Amino acid sequence: MKKYLSFFRLRLNMGMQYRTAAVAGMVTQFVWGIMEVLALRAFYESDPTAFPMTLPAACSYVWLQQAFLALFMGWIMENEIFSSILDGNIAYELVRPIRIYPMWYARSLANRLSKAALRCVPILLIALLVPAPYGLSAPAGAKSFLWFLCTMLLGVLVTVAFTMLIYMLSFFTLSPDGLRIVFMSVIEFCQGAILPLPFFPDGIRQFMELLPFASMQNVPLRAYSGDLSGTALQKAILLQLFWLFALIALGRLLERFALKKVIVQGG
Repeated sequence: MKKYLSFFRLRLNMGMQYRTAAVAGMVTQFVWGIMEVLALRAFYESDPTAFPMTLPAACSYVWLQQAFLALFMGWIMENEIFSSILDGNIAYELVRPIRIYPMWYARSLANRLSKAALRCVPILLIALLVPAPYGLSAPAGAKSFLWFLCTMLLGVLVTVAFTMLIYMLSFFTLSPDGLRIVFMSVIEFCQGAILPLPFFPDGIRQFMELLPFASMQNVPLRAYSGDLSGTALQKAILLQLFWLFALIALGRLLERFALKKVIVQGG
């Protein structure tokens, strides 16, 4: 376990050095957040009763999404891992006394945490200064905030576990580009990054809430404002735990098949 924690710390320290990139990302995310809030304002002014979430809850959803973008977005993956598979440098990883899956999982988790740590605080502070109801509202209560922290941790673990599937599937392809494009689009749409899941029609929403993508950002962002609470929140947390263990088990199984016979294409 200590060696994987070392990989985690090294990747975390490396990611914390990219402060200029973090500033550029914060500006982009804040502008994008403003655009989304303005779009929500236009929709809610047309018919406030037609939407399943209140405007303050929807705006808080947007700002939390932007603040913790690096934790949940499917397109945040490590190009170094894909390159090592393509150019043959994976051979150096295989001769080490470590397992590929937990090492890459630790690296991917640290990469997301470092990006989020550099960006989240300034975005949250600015969002708190935006006038109500368009800024970040306070959590629905102390209990909701604790559930938010708990579900956010589970959400990022599920997100990393799913991206690990993409890494493992890359062993069976000549290029991972197709996998990345398809899964990035699916994750972003189905996790509620484009439109919060409560805005979908009931039948579609209920189906999408059962998928692993809903266990990523949908649950914590809705738990924060109290939009998801009670029995529904408990079921959502159980689904998060189910998908976390299921995705890790599937990833380890793919690792076993992939490493039985590795064909190095480059190097």
